[in-house]
Amino acid sequence: MNDIELQRLLEQMTLEEKVAQLLQLAPAFYEGANSAGQITGPLEGMGITEETVSQTGSVLGLGGAEEAITIQEAHMRRNRLSIPLITMADVIHGYRTIFPVPLAIGCSWDMELARRSASIAAKEAAVAGIHVTFSPMADLTRDPRWGRVMESTGEDPWLNSEYARAFVRGYQGTGVADEPYKIAACIKHFAAYGAAEGGRDYNTVDMSEWMRREYYMPSYKAALDEGCEMVMTAFNTVDGIPASGNRRLMRDLLREEWGFDGVLISDWGAVKEMIPHGVAEDEKECARKAIEAGVDIEMMSPCYPHHLQELVESGEVDIRLVDEAVLRILKLKRKLGLFEKPHRYADPAAERDILLSEEHLAAAHEAALKSCVLLKNEGGALPLAKGAKVALIGPFALSDDLLGPWSCMGVREEAVTLAEGIRAVAGESLVTAAGCGMEQMTDEELAAMLDAARSADVVVLALGEASEMSGEAGCRADIRLPCRQLELVKRVCELGKKTVAVLFNGRPLDLHGVLDEADAVLEAWYPGTKGGAAVAELLYGEANPSGRLTMSFPQSVGQVPVYYNAFNTGRPQSSPDAPVRYESQYLDIPNAPMLPFGYGLSYSDFRYGDASLSADSIGANGKLTLTVRVTNAGDRAGEETVQLYVRDIAGETVRPLRELKAFEKATLEAGASKEITFGIKEEMLRYHHSDLQYKSDPGKFEVMVGPNSRDVQTLSFKLNG
Repeated sequence: MNDIELQRLLEQMTLEEKVAQLLQLAPAFYEGANSAGQITGPLEGMGITEETVSQTGSVLGLGGAEEAITIQEAHMRRNRLSIPLITMADVIHGYRTIFPVPLAIGCSWDMELARRSASIAAKEAAVAGIHVTFSPMADLTRDPRWGRVMESTGEDPWLNSEYARAFVRGYQGTGVADEPYKIAACIKHFAAYGAAEGGRDYNTVDMSEWMRREYYMPSYKAALDEGCEMVMTAFNTVDGIPASGNRRLMRDLLREEWGFDGVLISDWGAVKEMIPHGVAEDEKECARKAIEAGVDIEMMSPCYPHHLQELVESGEVDIRLVDEAVLRILKLKRKLGLFEKPHRYADPAAERDILLSEEHLAAAHEAALKSCVLLKNEGGALPLAKGAKVALIGPFALSDDLLGPWSCMGVREEAVTLAEGIRAVAGESLVTAAGCGMEQMTDEELAAMLDAARSADVVVLALGEASEMSGEAGCRADIRLPCRQLELVKRVCELGKKTVAVLFNGRPLDLHGVLDEADAVLEAWYPGTKGGAAVAELLYGEANPSGRLTMSFPQSVGQVPVYYNAFNTGRPQSSPDAPVRYESQYLDIPNAPMLPFGYGLSYSDFRYGDASLSADSIGANGKLTLTVRVTNAGDRAGEETVQLYVRDIAGETVRPLRELKAFEKATLEAGASKEITFGIKEEMLRYHHSDLQYKSDPGKFEVMVGPNSRDVQTLSFKLNG
């Protein structure tokens, strides 16, 4: 269907049909849904008629290929012009084969792994009848109280941008129309949702445009530059206006300045939420503000179907705004090939073969191995000896709650538990006790776990957060482990046994009571379907930990937000010029995080030689080379992530103490060395000035290299004018 044919189709549509194209509903509204018996309730609850449903443009979430085919066929019969539905879903870190949560994938520092995980998720989703995923989430996250940090890849804008590109490439390939089993990606949440005040979901965001452009916008732009087909509005306010009604954000920036001409969709109910936000008196005003802002699809609220036709007929809304929105939706349907193949790749037989295939499970296993981060390993507590008697206790010892939030069609019972993983690696030298709750633990359960610990050579404590304690609406003011888990750690460590803590969680935690008590700590996050197997292999040394943190772990929740690329102050801590006491500091905790960005240990012993620069200055078109030799002085092969940071000593606006600009992963055999080189160009030194121009300034710079953002060597150079 070419542009002329699309335009003719648009001209055949009534205004009512056009408005209905802009509405997205859940499957329960549609004939043929698995929950079809519940249709009457949703229709009455939202005031949506069956006629409106028959003309809608998209459906949110489906139960598989059979349901997708049935709903599409019924819809095509009822739709006057036989315009197919687009099916969309939250395919965040896998469809049925579940990969580690995005924050964990971020800790792999492996763009190819991210791309492959998205490609596999796309293939499984496509055969199950999904056309669009609401992923990747590119929100910059600095506040671990926010439950949705698990959907992000961390606190660095450049690294987040690289991951956003990788996920889009995985979902869409070279183009959703050019490769089989690809689905359209939707970047979210535009904009700056990761900065919600207090780390509380749906809350206010208030920051300068300079801050947004410098730190919070680059990853969205990177996804769009990669060809991402859709954008989702954020729940939060931007400059005092909810994103879904923010014309300056959506039309002036997204569409005009950035040139985005794809589909813009609201988040669930966000259009109508302009009423409680206090910028609209009623649904009618919500509809007007959303369409004027450029929102093409209203998800799960009825402002458009209730009022948009009336607004157009009264002249309050220009019909051209409706037409352009409908045309964008029709163009996406054409690009997806839905006019020729309404079911696209939906295929129950292929679904049975592809979902949870050995190839996909192997990829999920590899992702889990690369995503775990070794946080502590004193006295060679890890790896465990296979002949050692191990007591595995704690709330995650036997739990299958390893998939994490937003695990789409993942099935917990299909996850490999940690106990199953350890038995597969070490045989029957494992002692377990009856499980306990995440937050509650009876005295009898505690006693049984302590008895198991006494009988063993080594204790593995499987600790963390239940999946519902993280994800959307999973915000926490106290980011320590629950008190009963901390009591368990203390009581076990009092036994004097070698103790290893494994953490399953969706956010950086305040690890007091764990990091200072256990001999070793492994951060496993929510590792997915093959999580228990991967963690067991890491514990026993069949694989070497290589993950590195992409969010700082705080000393205390009172330190939040704490992040590596912070600004200095006029009275920085430990400055020789600062007066005694009156410097920027806490009286009760350090300024620095407990664990810094980029941090992670290995069973190998990586050592850095002296770094050197090829010159002491660089011109506008020149290039400096930093060289450093890294040696594996350990007795086993391992992978090191060598990180490069830059500091602009004096900018037109204040500049961070350091900014990640590049990294290289080096795999080294025991005793081997490798010379790592980084090129430094002028374009790496640019930033947004106070007038929002993006450029560099001549002057002094520092360049740092090391295994994380804290432990670095520092060299100096100049940028010539």
